[in-house]
Amino acid sequence: MDQRSWTALNAIFNPRAIAVIGASDTFGKWGHRMLDRPIKTGFPGAIYPINPNKSELLGLKAFPNVAAVPGDIDLAVITTPTPTVPGVLRECIAKGIKGAVVITAGFAETGEEGRRLQEEMLAVAQRGGIRLVGPNCMGIFSAAGRLSLSFAEAPKSGGIAFVSQSGTFGVSIATVAAAQGYGLSKFISIGNQADLGVADYVEYLAEDKDTRVIALYVEGFKDGERFFEVARRAVKQKPIIIYKAGRSEAAERAALSHTASVAGSSIVFDSICKQVGLLQVRESFHLFEMAQALAELPLPAGNRVAILGSGGQGVVGTDACAALGLELPPLDSQTAAGINALLPSHAPPARNPVDFAGATRTAMQEAEIIEQFLRLEYIDGVISNVPVSPQLFDRNLKIDRKSTDIPARVRVAIAGGERYASLPRKYNKPVICLRFANLDNDIMEEILNEGGIPVYSSPEQCARAMYGLVAYGRIRRSR
Repeated sequence: MDQRSWTALNAIFNPRAIAVIGASDTFGKWGHRMLDRPIKTGFPGAIYPINPNKSELLGLKAFPNVAAVPGDIDLAVITTPTPTVPGVLRECIAKGIKGAVVITAGFAETGEEGRRLQEEMLAVAQRGGIRLVGPNCMGIFSAAGRLSLSFAEAPKSGGIAFVSQSGTFGVSIATVAAAQGYGLSKFISIGNQADLGVADYVEYLAEDKDTRVIALYVEGFKDGERFFEVARRAVKQKPIIIYKAGRSEAAERAALSHTASVAGSSIVFDSICKQVGLLQVRESFHLFEMAQALAELPLPAGNRVAILGSGGQGVVGTDACAALGLELPPLDSQTAAGINALLPSHAPPARNPVDFAGATRTAMQEAEIIEQFLRLEYIDGVISNVPVSPQLFDRNLKIDRKSTDIPARVRVAIAGGERYASLPRKYNKPVICLRFANLDNDIMEEILNEGGIPVYSSPEQCARAMYGLVAYGRIRRSR
C-alpha cells in the first residue's frame, strides 16, 4: 500500500479529532447518531459538530463549517444531503482532512443522477487527496482508535476485522457476534466503494497489528482482479474468510440496487477463491465461528481430531467432522488404557470419540484426558466439552479467583480449568470447546478465554471452527 493511502487509513481508524458534518440534535437522524455514538462510547479525541444553524449540539460547541474549527481534524463524518457532498469535500480538503466516512446515500445505487453525483464526489476527492469510506454506508468501528460510529455500544475488543458491504446486515451480524463474545478489532461498512474498496481494506488490515483475522461480507467488486492480487499476498500473513452474497440471479439484481455492485459468476468466484487461499463460508454467521478460532488458536499440523464428550455429543461431532473431511483416528492401546483409568466403570472403552457416559467428572480429569490426546503424534487438535464448573451445581455461587477464602473443591476445579486452558499453548495444538446451554458468569469460560479457547454451542460449530484452522494451516504450508 502506498504511503498516502496508509496515512489516510490510519487517520480514519485512529483519528485524534473528528468533525461530524451535518450534526444534529434530532434523535433518529444520521447527524445525531454520528455525534451521539462517539460521545457515549468514549472516543478520546476532539469531536467537532458542524452545523451552521447551531452554536451547541449534545453539549459540544458547534461550528458553521470545518474552516471555523480552530484545531486540526483527521476524519470527517459526512451526513449532509447528497447534492451537497462534493462541496463539503472541497471544504474538508482545504482544511487538510485526510479521510472521510460518507454516510449519505442516494448515489450510484439509485440510478443515473446518483451515479453522476458519485463520480463528481470521487473526482473532487481524488484531486484533493482525501480518501473516502462509502458513500451509502453505516460507518466504522475501531477498537484501537476507540471510535464507534456503527454501534451505540462499542463491541468487545478482539482480533477479528469485519468488512461488510451491507451496512444494516453487517451491523446486525456484528452486534450478534459481540453479544456472543466475539471480539472485533475493526468494523467497516464499505457501502458503494466509490473510492476505497475491499482490496484497499484487506491490504491495510493485513498490516494492522490489532487484526489477526479478516472476515468479509461481499456482494460484488469494483476491481475483482486487484482484490484477488491483494488477497493472495495477504493470506500469507493472516486468514481471510469470505461470505459471498448475490450468488443467485435474483440476489445479483438485489446487490446491484443495494450497493451498486455487480455480483459476477459464483462458479468463477469459487474457483479463484480456492486458488488464492480464501476460506469460504455458505452461511453468514459462519464467518465468526471460524474467525474466533483462527484469531486465538495455533494452527494444526493436519486434519486428525480427537473428541471428548458424552453419548450423542460424540456421535454428532464425529458426523460433523467427517462431513468436513476431518479424521478421527482410533486410539492406540496404551493411550486407550490410560484414558480408561480416568473414566467411570460403566463408560464404554476409550476409542475416539471418548465417551464419559454422562458421569460426574472433574475438570482435572478432563484436562488429563485432553493432555493425553495432545501428546499423540497422530492427533492434531481436540474438540471437547467445557470443563465441569462448580457453578453448574450451584448457580448462585460467586467466585473471586483473587480471594484467599475459596472452598477447597472450588480451588481444585479452578486448578483443573487452568491446566486445561494452558494446553493449546503448551502443545501448540488447538482445543475447541462445546457448551449446549449458556451458564452466566461461568468461571470456566473465563479461564478458557484467558487461554484463547473458544466455546461454541453445537457440535457442528465446533467442527466448522476446527475445519477453518485445518484449512488455513494447509494454505499456509502451501504458500
